[in-house]
Amino acid sequence: MSEDNTGKLAWFFAGAAIGAAIALLYAPASGEETRRRIGESANRGKDRLADSGRDLVEKGKEIYERGRKMADDASELFESGRKLVQG
Repeated sequence: MSEDNTGKLAWFFAGAAIGAAIALLYAPASGEETRRRIGESANRGKDRLADSGRDLVEKGKEIYERGRKMADDASELFESGRKLVQG
């Protein structure tokens, strides 16, 4: 998942949580029941956002490792070329 898509996904979940909270405020339920539902909805949103954050960190680590490997490979190629030129 790209950074752009992860951001969009986080905004989607944030919007969904806000929409759910608003819907619950207008729902015909007792105050206690409504507060409980809002709390559950907020916890689900928090968990989803945390999952998205973990996914983003994992993707960042993968990209870092690929970049590091490419830099190591380029360094080895440079050294090989230098040795060839020096003869």
